[in-house]
Amino acid sequence: MLSEWNGPARAACPKKSGPMPMKIALCQINPTVGDLAGNHARIVAFARRAAEAGADLAVFPELCVVGYPPLDLLESAAFLDDVERTVERIAAAVPPEIGVLIGAPVRNPEPVGKRLFNAALLFEGGEKVGEVHKVLLPTYDVFDEYRYFEPGDVCEPIVFRGLRLGLHVCEDMWNNEEQAEVHLYDANPIDALAAAGADLYVNISASPFALGKHEARNAVIAESCREHDLPFVLVNQVGANTEILFDGDSRVHAADGTRILCAPSFEEYLLIWDTEADTGPCPMKHETTADLHDALVMGIRDYYHKTGAFAGALVGLSGGIDSAVTCALAVEALGAEAVTGITMPSAYSSTGSVDDSRALADNLGIAFHEVPIVPAVDAFGAMLADLFAGTDEGVAEENIQARTRGVTLMAVSNKFNYLLLTTGNKSEMAVGYATLYGDMNGGLAVLSDVFKQQVYALAEHINQRAGREVIPQNTITKPPSAELRPDQKDSDSLPPYDVLDTILRLYIEDLLDLQEIVHRTDFDPALVRKILTMVDRNEYKRRQAAPGLRVSAKAFGYGRRIPIVMKRTRSLSEAETTD
Repeated sequence: MLSEWNGPARAACPKKSGPMPMKIALCQINPTVGDLAGNHARIVAFARRAAEAGADLAVFPELCVVGYPPLDLLESAAFLDDVERTVERIAAAVPPEIGVLIGAPVRNPEPVGKRLFNAALLFEGGEKVGEVHKVLLPTYDVFDEYRYFEPGDVCEPIVFRGLRLGLHVCEDMWNNEEQAEVHLYDANPIDALAAAGADLYVNISASPFALGKHEARNAVIAESCREHDLPFVLVNQVGANTEILFDGDSRVHAADGTRILCAPSFEEYLLIWDTEADTGPCPMKHETTADLHDALVMGIRDYYHKTGAFAGALVGLSGGIDSAVTCALAVEALGAEAVTGITMPSAYSSTGSVDDSRALADNLGIAFHEVPIVPAVDAFGAMLADLFAGTDEGVAEENIQARTRGVTLMAVSNKFNYLLLTTGNKSEMAVGYATLYGDMNGGLAVLSDVFKQQVYALAEHINQRAGREVIPQNTITKPPSAELRPDQKDSDSLPPYDVLDTILRLYIEDLLDLQEIVHRTDFDPALVRKILTMVDRNEYKRRQAAPGLRVSAKAFGYGRRIPIVMKRTRSLSEAETTD
């Protein structure tokens, strides 16, 4: 849905001699991967709104014609033919009085190199008047652009109505961090464009969201502005495509690095920058838990609506914090009428857990059902009695309960065409504290990149945001438990979550190993070794998990490629205590 626009927001560009005054529209849109018709309609609609606002140039995100990331759709010749026709239709449909800058893959006509360029295309009056190819192609984390694209080799401004645009694409701005210890590329398009006489920078991006990305983006742009005394326009994609989330955060910086115009995050938006107008700085207002909340809500909403495959969403409610937060986020994303909760008590479930689940459902106004699993668990026990005879009860019997719940949820999902949301958090997924074909069942893992302590912060935020108790206080304060055996607590198997999350963050996100983690935390080396081993040994579970919403710089999924079959040899020092 397009945001309401109440007239152009205006900001000033410190004037340099020569360039023509101009109004530039920053078109922060939410494209869907592969939806050429839908993306075409969205681009044309925003371009017309920009023209009505008096803009000279409308700027759209990287690869907005196809959505980011298009992945192996780019290997289909038929798809690329359709892309070319769509670009032609966009050029013909936008108002002739405005220039339009869009991102699209274009074919490489040369017989050498990858067959495509990641391009920025400038159209005016239905004709292409400029084309720039992305120079720096990221091949780390969730990025694999060199699989498809040939890097550009020219960094020169393109002239539009007397203004020399230092046009470049996403990654091309990130190699200019002067303080970086390592630079990934030899080329620096930022320096090259300035040397070639650019009047201002224009970056079109599909830059994924991660907590802290706003600050990083602000710093690198401000540094580029100050270094070359040039203003900077950034237009970034917003929305979610499968697990990758985009925050938008489009903005304009003055030549001194001050951010003078900014779009809200996590929604489509249109901004108009008048290079002749005056205004003050645009403050950065981002709170970590609020950003996390809004990103996850956006991720659920876009996964649900962009797939167009579901009649509702389903959450298994345990009375615990993870399922409660997942359910509350789903209601925020989809509306209470679209969400169903089911609690499935076993012989070990406390009355409080059922009551807490019912209270949550009442607070949220969702449909709620109670389906006891005791008959099914007893049936499995009888069925396996002879085979298990002479053995002690243990994890296998506990997991029958989790898998019975998984079968129940999948049956309801199949019957009513509901999207089943899995509820495991990053702490649990990291150490394997989750049951394959049980609580890991589902189509989208909402919290798989959210550590346990962050889940608690989300619960408090949800209640504060609502101004009432949405998530029952008992759910927040009671000790977490899987309730698969009498009086079970998470602390029976895991260290306190503040300790666990610290170790996991250092290992998974900061990429530190045993010796450095022990050095930084002074935690018991044996404990750290145990946790790291648990992480490594449970890669096979994560490889079979539902896609999860990425909110950190290193999430589980295809951005973290760890072998399943491996052996890690770790050492600390001669002073390490051994078992």
